[in-house]
Amino acid sequence: MFESAIALVEEHAALEQQMADPTVASTPDRLREVSTRYAALAPVVTAYRGWVVATDDLAAARELAEEDPAFAEEIPALTATVEACAEHLRRLLIPRDPDDDRDVILEVKAGEGGEESALFAGDLLRMYLRYAEQRGWRTEILDATESDLGGYKDVQVAVKAKGTPGPGEAPWARLKYEGGVHRVQRVPVTESQGRIHTSAAGVWVMPEAEEVEVTIDPNDLRIDVFRSSGPGGQSVNTTDSAVRITHLPTGTVVSCQNEKSQLQNRESAMRVLRARLHQVAADAAAAEAHDARASQVRTVDRSERIRTYNFPENRIADHRTGYKAYNLDTVLGGELDPVVRSAIEADEAARLASAGEP
Repeated sequence: MFESAIALVEEHAALEQQMADPTVASTPDRLREVSTRYAALAPVVTAYRGWVVATDDLAAARELAEEDPAFAEEIPALTATVEACAEHLRRLLIPRDPDDDRDVILEVKAGEGGEESALFAGDLLRMYLRYAEQRGWRTEILDATESDLGGYKDVQVAVKAKGTPGPGEAPWARLKYEGGVHRVQRVPVTESQGRIHTSAAGVWVMPEAEEVEVTIDPNDLRIDVFRSSGPGGQSVNTTDSAVRITHLPTGTVVSCQNEKSQLQNRESAMRVLRARLHQVAADAAAAEAHDARASQVRTVDRSERIRTYNFPENRIADHRTGYKAYNLDTVLGGELDPVVRSAIEADEAARLASAGEP
């Protein structure tokens, strides 16, 4: 029933031997790769061993019940334990997103609604920063274009885990479900009549790619430099330190102006460009495997409205999973886990159904 689990248990044992190998231990990149895979397999190994023990206990109880009817009383509870262990293991064996262990680059962009949309984009950014802080992740603002009232027209932030996160605990594994259109309903600060307005902001989440994973030919890049500017066009720099990079084959354009150094802005822009190109390749692969893609809740399509934030009712609603709660203020304060869990559970259920599992 769980042949694939046996293979993973054997792989886990082989990785343990590799970690004890001095050659691997003296090669940081290799050791990190082995350690990450070893940690990812640990829950499967534990669940498989638990299922084996529960199955053996049930078989023993049935055998003993033939001689002593008293043991038959234990069979229903042991059967339930075996079924629970099997279900837990089955979920762990759902094919994982290969990017689940990655850090992310998250972009929030104001949409329809002018200044109100930019202010909402700022609210979303603070929500993600507080959520990252609660989970012990590091954040770094790569680039930001502020609005006149203190919101953000566009902001990009890198989110990184500390150390080696456990399975499903890395930034991408949890934040990948945030991609899409986030709609807000509230009375804007610019509204004098007290009327509720609806506006939106787009969120795009990309797994951060290492330089060696995405090959970029320097000849494919057009790099322009310009003077940084703040809200309303106010100059914040007297030198041409801002950088705009255009990837000619795909037409992808990335710009960064947060740092005072042209070199730093260029490095930040290249990080975003690598992440975008990695995501383009991942989306192309997912399009070829349509069935797998259809089983996922995640989307980076900004045209899809995924969530509504209703301030008058203090309500948050996720339109993909049906999640609804009346604690919007708490969610915006960083308590995002219940919303994320609803997406993870819906994704797992869809993957199980797609795989034909009961």
